Amino acid sequence: MAENKTQPTSDSVDAFLDAVQPDRRQEDARRLDALFRKVTGWSPVLWGPSIVGYGSYHYRYGSGREGDFLATGFSPRKANLVLYIMPGYQDYGALLADLGKHKLGKSCLYLNKLADVDQDVLARLVRRGLDDLGKIYPVQPS
Repeated sequence: MAENKTQPTSDSVDAFLDAVQPDRRQEDARRLDALFRKVTGWSPVLWGPSIVGYGSYHYRYGSGREGDFLATGFSPRKANLVLYIMPGYQDYGALLADLGKHKLGKSCLYLNKLADVDQDVLARLVRRGLDDLGKIYPVQPS
């Protein structure tokens, strides 16, 4: 079976964050890094070229496919900030209602800028996502 395209790297998270443009996006990325560090208690690892990840887990599907992936994290993309909350946002309606302006994907939360959301609610989402993931797969610190 093929490996995941997104793998942890030894690249510097600080160097990656230093290169984020524009400046407003970089400031938001630095604030997200601080939030994720505080909530998880873990140091970040760069996954692939553009995802800042905290912790990891090993998954195995019924199909036999298995691999490792970040437990939570974010990517400061040009169009928006993308937050990765595993195993997804299906049961987070009450928290999301209090979050502020956002869009959802299956396991992705899209934010235009951090000023659009309540950061205390965001921290609770990250924590709940980690707690819920830990009920399915053992989560390892990074």
